[in-house]
Amino acid sequence: MPASRSVVIGVDSSTQSAKAAAVDADTGELLALGRAPHTVTGSAGARESDPEEWWTALAAAVRAAVREAGVPAASVTGIAVAGQQHGLVALGPDGRPLRPALLWNDTRSAPQAAALATRLGGPASWLERTGSVPVASMTAAKWQWLREHEPHHADATAGIRLPHDHLTERLSGAAVTDPGDASGTCWYGSATGAYDPDVLDLVGLDPALLPAVAPSGATRVGTLTPAAAETLGLPRTVAVAAGTGDNMAAAVGLGLGGAGLLDHPVVSLGTSGTVFAATRARPAAPGLAGFAATDGTYLPLGCTLNCTLAVDRFATLLGLDREDAAPGGDVVVLPYLDGERTPDLPHATGLVTGLRHGTDPRAVLGAAYEGAAFTVLRALDELLAACGLDPAAPDVRDRPLRLVGGGARGRAWTETVRRLSGRPLVVPAADELVALGAAALAASAVTGSDPVALATAWGTGTGALLPPVPRDEEAWDRIATVLAAATPTLLS
Repeated sequence: MPASRSVVIGVDSSTQSAKAAAVDADTGELLALGRAPHTVTGSAGARESDPEEWWTALAAAVRAAVREAGVPAASVTGIAVAGQQHGLVALGPDGRPLRPALLWNDTRSAPQAAALATRLGGPASWLERTGSVPVASMTAAKWQWLREHEPHHADATAGIRLPHDHLTERLSGAAVTDPGDASGTCWYGSATGAYDPDVLDLVGLDPALLPAVAPSGATRVGTLTPAAAETLGLPRTVAVAAGTGDNMAAAVGLGLGGAGLLDHPVVSLGTSGTVFAATRARPAAPGLAGFAATDGTYLPLGCTLNCTLAVDRFATLLGLDREDAAPGGDVVVLPYLDGERTPDLPHATGLVTGLRHGTDPRAVLGAAYEGAAFTVLRALDELLAACGLDPAAPDVRDRPLRLVGGGARGRAWTETVRRLSGRPLVVPAADELVALGAAALAASAVTGSDPVALATAWGTGTGALLPPVPRDEEAWDRIATVLAAATPTLLS
């Protein structure tokens, strides 16, 4: 490939790893994918990672992608980072982390979230201000936890960043975020498009500690610093986009947004399970996070803490392959091994009921799939209503679900979602939609084009259509009954 050909790098910095996609900016072809692992530590609700390891992993993944793509470094023109949402990175005066980052699935901040939710007029006011009611995952609750439990670190903090903000700053030297990832903090106003001064006062946060909010994740915020260029082995001329959160980047990769598909639901099956859609309707629903998309639209989203990793843990405990599952039958599993965010049960543990002497272990594993899928899908009707749609209308009911994430590649996951939703599914052919969405942001930072239109032209969101199967109402009702009965005592 000649050096004059434009290659862009999209980085997916997730909970478990960094993945860097080297993409042909003209065609969207995925030339290579570099990977490097992250380490997550903690127990009893704690989940932390060292942001320095994120940077080391990003550099290793980018170098591997460029090397495996067989392209000269001079052909790389842009880079963007999409990162795990909500994480709190507290920086010292030297710009380096004071302590490990508190991750999105760290539930120690549940008491702080509950206390915050009662302030400023209560949940309805929070929905109006920020689009979301504070829960343990939100950054504002994590900052409040740090203030209460580690005041020496809070007092020494000279800057607060989200995971993707921190990596973008390491690349470009610019302290910047985007509307999409900022909307997951609970101190960014979805109505105003700016930080909410009342929320910042409530949590004792000086706005000078926060990054500037770029107009979009595709905004060019600079080029690589000399140190970053040397670490990555790339030219200093590489444009750096503002980047965004992982869910927002996945939406771009799917072609969701103002220049693409609106009001089309997506189910993402990864470490977390999410259901989301891009829409022009500003969401304000208590069971959803009222995020902004990165392109100026909105991205209402329901998120669960327990998805593929929780089900894999059941497979390991049962000594089964993850695909060796059968329908749960009388068995119900609520696989809330990390507490739960949706429903808001941060202190929940896993629950298994309906076992008999003759229960097939495969049915227990199948029930774990069902419990995880049910928990994600129960937010779907609320999501559609937040988009201004009637969930019962035939044209809405028959609208396909786009199924993405690692679970979308598994037969057991796909069939469970089909059976519990009763909807047609579109499974995009592309595997790395977060990284591809980030690559579209990088290409847009280089060319000034709309990233959603660009991803649509690349065709990264296209895939096979699976027809619907009859909805398993019995399984749905059985799980719903157990969840309702267990919530007041066993799960709270």
